[in-house]
Amino acid sequence: MPKNVLAAAIAGSAILISVAAVGDDATWNDSASEGKLTLAVYGDAPYGTSPTDSTQTDATPAFIDSINADPNVSLVLHVGDIHSGKQYCTQAYDQNIFSLWTHFKDPLIYTPGDNEWSDCHKVAEGGGLYNSSTGQIDYVLDASGNPVDYAKGDPTANLALVRSIFFPRPGHAIGGGHKRVLSQAELPNWAHPSDAKFVENVLWVQSRVVFVTINLPGGSNNDNDVWYGAPTQSAAQVQEIAERTDADVRWLETAFALAKLIHAKAVLIQTQADMWDPEKGAAHLTAYEPFVKSIATHTTDLGRPVLLFNGDSHVYLSDNPLSAVDPLSAMHPGYDVANFHRIVVHGSTLPLEWLRLTVDPHQNAPASDTAFGPFSWEREIQ
Repeated sequence: MPKNVLAAAIAGSAILISVAAVGDDATWNDSASEGKLTLAVYGDAPYGTSPTDSTQTDATPAFIDSINADPNVSLVLHVGDIHSGKQYCTQAYDQNIFSLWTHFKDPLIYTPGDNEWSDCHKVAEGGGLYNSSTGQIDYVLDASGNPVDYAKGDPTANLALVRSIFFPRPGHAIGGGHKRVLSQAELPNWAHPSDAKFVENVLWVQSRVVFVTINLPGGSNNDNDVWYGAPTQSAAQVQEIAERTDADVRWLETAFALAKLIHAKAVLIQTQADMWDPEKGAAHLTAYEPFVKSIATHTTDLGRPVLLFNGDSHVYLSDNPLSAVDPLSAMHPGYDVANFHRIVVHGSTLPLEWLRLTVDPHQNAPASDTAFGPFSWEREIQ
């Protein structure tokens, strides 16, 4: 059997197994629904300009109230980065954000960003720096001589911390109400048992659209920036990159296989990394190529609208970087996919901002700055 056919078969089998296992409680699958859905999408917030700057954090309760006040919104998406690259990675901070999010009256789906785990090793985030003279890491210490970061900024430990706080129950959203989603951790995969780690990768079906999230950190070229500035990647870093990249790509395959299986109207992908960030340059985006290729290939094969939401680069943008005529296509050349669109969610600055996204399965709008297929959106600046 050809490898691509085998991969599709495995993905399809995983879907059928999961549906059978969850049974009548599979509330993540609302594929029969024809109703409109309104979501609030935001990310890269709250940010601080220093470890002690709480301005945006202090503004977050009112920001949450503004979303809660919209009677049409029934779901919230956060595309990652719960603090800036100038703030420390601490357990207390993560728990504070989780506590704030419990005040959303609607469920919230969150995918981790680089600042809360993969970049925690950096000095600016309270990690440390490799000392070539000693061959050791000089960690950032507080006044008492203790490391300021959780686990000295170790990325894998900080990802485990994020999972323990924000994903304590696989397949359940944060915030108010009850939202059941399907977590990759719930899918048994005998060929790839490490996929069970990825509780943060979820999918669900609503308004005839397949929604899927993948843990893809921005800023650090898919976590390829060498931890602590050491001469080479450690064995732990190499393993982290390989396991997550492969799990993410398999999760995308599963989502697209599901979309074909149920004849979905569209697919929406939620992640953190801006894989076409011109400020970083093409050389610093090479490790995102497997994801770009997967999305382009599956989108072309599906033949229906695919919308990608990402944060990372902070400035709102509505475009199609997989179009050969798009200026950003040079970041990942060789693709020309007409049925793709992506939105960079604005973040990092005050006033805080969210995007009102409407999904109407009866709509099939041509691509524009504010609509595409069943999707339409507008910015809400507080």
